[in-house]
Amino acid sequence: MDSIKISSYNPAWPDMFKQERSRITDCLAEQSVLDISHFGSTAIPGMPAKPIIDILISVSSFDHAKQSFPGLLDTIGYDYWHDNPKTDRLFFVKNMPPRGEARTHHVHVFEHFNVYRDHLAFRDHLRENAEDASQYALLKRKLATQFANDREAYTDAKSEFIQQILTKAAP
Repeated sequence: MDSIKISSYNPAWPDMFKQERSRITDCLAEQSVLDISHFGSTAIPGMPAKPIIDILISVSSFDHAKQSFPGLLDTIGYDYWHDNPKTDRLFFVKNMPPRGEARTHHVHVFEHFNVYRDHLAFRDHLRENAEDASQYALLKRKLATQFANDREAYTDAKSEFIQQILTKAAP
């Protein structure tokens, strides 16, 4: 079972991202990658999180990425989620059983810059606004208890708060 477990902030998370970004950059060296960013709760200092490094990749061609990334990222331990209900991205998971004991990294691949920008705007707003970050931390802990064994419901239940932050973060 893939349960939701929130951990206290780990100051090693940014370095874990940097190490993985280097592996991904080497793996995708011949591809049309525009940017690779750390996002999600592990990218926000002090934020409790599922101990999974979320990585955002922006590409110039979604179709090309869909053809080439699954095989390439497989070579460094990522499984491609073919049945991802979010059709605006490619989604990869590292170290999910049976390859490992627990998920350690998620890679989200986007072509559409607006969606990519929203993820970074949310991260940046919480980095700069302690009160909103504190509210988000409380919400995450509450929802992790409420939806301990339902990852999709946990994610969906955060949507309203995330939209409120995106509205605040809009220029």
